Amino acid sequence: MPPDLLQNYAQKPDSAARRRGFVVAGKLLVTLLTLGLLWYSVFQDADTATAWRGLVTRTLSGEGRLPILLALALMPANWGLEAWKWWRLARHLEPVSFRRSFRAVLVGLTLGFVTPNRVGDYAGRIIELKSRRLDALGAVFLGRYCQLVVTVLAGTIGLLYFVLRFYLHSYPATGLGLVVAVVLTNLAVMLPLYRSRLLVAAVMAVRPLRRFRRFLAVMPTYPAWDLTAVLLISGLRYAVFCAQFGLLLVAYGAHAPFVPGAAAIAGTLLLKSLVPSLNALADVGVRELSATHLFGLLGEPVLPVLSASISLWVINIALPSAVGLGFVLRLKVFRKRGKTSLKPPTHE
Repeated sequence: MPPDLLQNYAQKPDSAARRRGFVVAGKLLVTLLTLGLLWYSVFQDADTATAWRGLVTRTLSGEGRLPILLALALMPANWGLEAWKWWRLARHLEPVSFRRSFRAVLVGLTLGFVTPNRVGDYAGRIIELKSRRLDALGAVFLGRYCQLVVTVLAGTIGLLYFVLRFYLHSYPATGLGLVVAVVLTNLAVMLPLYRSRLLVAAVMAVRPLRRFRRFLAVMPTYPAWDLTAVLLISGLRYAVFCAQFGLLLVAYGAHAPFVPGAAAIAGTLLLKSLVPSLNALADVGVRELSATHLFGLLGEPVLPVLSASISLWVINIALPSAVGLGFVLRLKVFRKRGKTSLKPPTHE
């Protein structure tokens, strides 16, 4: 064997070993960061630790047990709907099972826990795919955008309720103008969903954004029915999330009327979604400030609202992130690529 070929042959195992070492190190880093943030957010922060102890105490003592158990029971439904949404989007790219979709959602949740604005959610989902991973970035964005559309639609109505009731009740003309502005805003938010070619064209018109075109190019390939289905699933998930929030408020002793309380929950979720965050831990503070302010306008005390909001974060983010760690450690980041690409199924 020639010396150069022998040298290349000898280097291949070393290269593979280094690559496996980087993968293992990355998994351990994600694990340690996730566990560290979970520990800090639940046990080191005084407010969160108090809410956590209150949650356990109320559950064991029987006070508020049923609403808390119902909120916990809705956690699989929450992320199951998200997995269903991702399954409908991912199967447009390649055949994928619901089980793989659910695993991808949990992996993305865990990776997103330790990354700014939860960008790790993109990586967690595309890693589970075998092909067309660049297109998968556009699919993840499309799913998140559908969820944002629902949040904006409900949240703007919720905030509109508070503005009209507490700030503009003596200014009907201004209130009417605000209603028109909310309707136009919601239409503008809906437009890129069903006219995604306009979005791609707008991206191409701005030079710094042109590099994102190849990721968004997959969006126009989704038929309107699929987009409507994903939007409806997003609405169901939003309803589950609001129901969990309402149950936890009841468990901790909040007694806001149904319509104002629903408006406060919708406004809280919108304000949280509009504020960029460093990681999932930062979402806690944004949601608490929004919730305590809006429910404070309704005369609700701070402690029940604060406890419910933090418990909602523990149930829907902290606990599923801990579960997702098991899948992160078993990830196969580097897959062998086949010679032929799989076509998406054409049937339901």
